[in-house]
Amino acid sequence: MKLIAALAVLGALSSAQAAKIAVIDSGLDYKHEMIVPNLWTNALETEDNRDEDGNGYQDDVHGWNFAEQNGKIIDYKYLGTFSEDCKTYFDIQGKYFLHTATEAEIAWIKAKVKEPAFLKEMGKFGNFVHGTHVAGITIRESKNEVMGLKLIPTETKIFFEGLAKNKVAASADRWKILETAFTALATQQMKLLTDIARFAASHKADVANGSFGTGFKQGKMISDNAFRIIFFKKPTEEESNKAAALFISSLVKEGQKFVAAAPDILFVFAAGNDGMSNDEFGTSPANIKADNVITVGATYKNEFFAPFSNFGTKMVDLAAPGMLIKSSIPGNDYLAVSGTSQASPYVANVAAKIKAANMKLRPIDIKKILMGTVDKKGFLTEKVTAGGIVNLDRAVVAAEMTNTMPVTDAIARAESQVKDAPVDAKSDVSPEVVTPMPLYPMFQ
Repeated sequence: MKLIAALAVLGALSSAQAAKIAVIDSGLDYKHEMIVPNLWTNALETEDNRDEDGNGYQDDVHGWNFAEQNGKIIDYKYLGTFSEDCKTYFDIQGKYFLHTATEAEIAWIKAKVKEPAFLKEMGKFGNFVHGTHVAGITIRESKNEVMGLKLIPTETKIFFEGLAKNKVAASADRWKILETAFTALATQQMKLLTDIARFAASHKADVANGSFGTGFKQGKMISDNAFRIIFFKKPTEEESNKAAALFISSLVKEGQKFVAAAPDILFVFAAGNDGMSNDEFGTSPANIKADNVITVGATYKNEFFAPFSNFGTKMVDLAAPGMLIKSSIPGNDYLAVSGTSQASPYVANVAAKIKAANMKLRPIDIKKILMGTVDKKGFLTEKVTAGGIVNLDRAVVAAEMTNTMPVTDAIARAESQVKDAPVDAKSDVSPEVVTPMPLYPMFQ
């Protein structure tokens, strides 16, 4: 059986076409040695300040910067501006996790997190490297092509300052006003994302990775601010939770338009890094439910569920490795970081390989294959819908088989032919010491 499975995988990979992945994130180092071989290039466009393909996006050679509305999908001026402390922090964190850090290194990292200047630098560093790190995971050991779509968060401060200027009558239904405000903000943000989806669709992207979002904790900061403006008081904990839930709900509702704008693309979203239940509290866009959406939680290899990862048997579909994932960062450099931001592109990578094995597969088919071919794990039974971790080999074998049989039959056949990935000896690690790289925020 192993030989049959191996031959099937080899046949799938050798005959596969290249699938296209849109990385919606904080930028993409298109000169990186790891990215260049898999970089998508618009054959109809040249970097010459003209719009040769006439699509309204001048110089969209490797993607588009939806922040400044130009073709520069990364700002190279930040290269070389960060101290080595940023990389050292993640390196020591990894050692700490694996029990290989020295006492001096542990003391250093504990002191660093108390320095405001360092934390500020880390925020900028994280935003700068995030998209390139994610992109590297989407193309690892593949023929997948990657395009960079740079997303910049909406400035909520400006929006709510305008809201504060409007006088609210004493008799007004303030909750209704708050709901209207949230809907307006969600509409504004999702319009940008809808434009991004349409752009990706116009360039025939097959998969889109979204390692960004608004979790419940971040949502509370935004909704609490709006609550104080409208109610003229600080919310109680109950009011704060209610307002945050209303805000996240508005984002998810409006987000349906975002994914509906590109029905032929499978959107892969990170579940979030708050260690909370998305079933109960919610995260956007992770909680968008559609046939062309799949949401991913994080594990450490195939050993345990990451303590920082959001979960939910209704809202989080499956899991993938997302701890200490080494990938590309700008400047031909590499770094191992953790987060559902890293688990999501792992699944996007597999999704693209599935598509490449049979280009006729629809997003709903790819989703069924991903979820139907997981390695079942007891520790994931109450964490994700599929109850397991994505299995690359089994998924690709199933995809190849769909060329000659229905998807359901292919999944069943692959299940019988491809074994679960081998489990290494349980690691002696300390998962609680790993701080994930935050999701790239939709709002700042």
